[in-house]
Amino acid sequence: MFSIFLGFIIGHMHHYMQNLIEIIAKTRTSKLEIKRLEKEKLQLEEKKEKTLSEVKLLQKEISQNLNKFKNGCETHVASLQRQEADLLLEYNRLLGDN
Repeated sequence: MFSIFLGFIIGHMHHYMQNLIEIIAKTRTSKLEIKRLEKEKLQLEEKKEKTLSEVKLLQKEISQNLNKFKNGCETHVASLQRQEADLLLEYNRLLGDN
């Protein structure tokens, strides 16, 4: 009777030990996965910071180019207005002559 009880206890202990071994293996795998994910997260954050700095530089460059374009357009508009005024004067002079 005692040997049956002992066999029963040993069987259950074996079962629980196997479960414990599986849990420990899964825990190790999970810890490795967590470390890998943390490393990947750090890499992604570095890429994010680099990308943000590049975006800021591009925004600054776009802003400078836009200002140059505006200044060029304003200069061109002023030149066209002067030409218009000169042409209008010439037109009025020709009208007066005729």
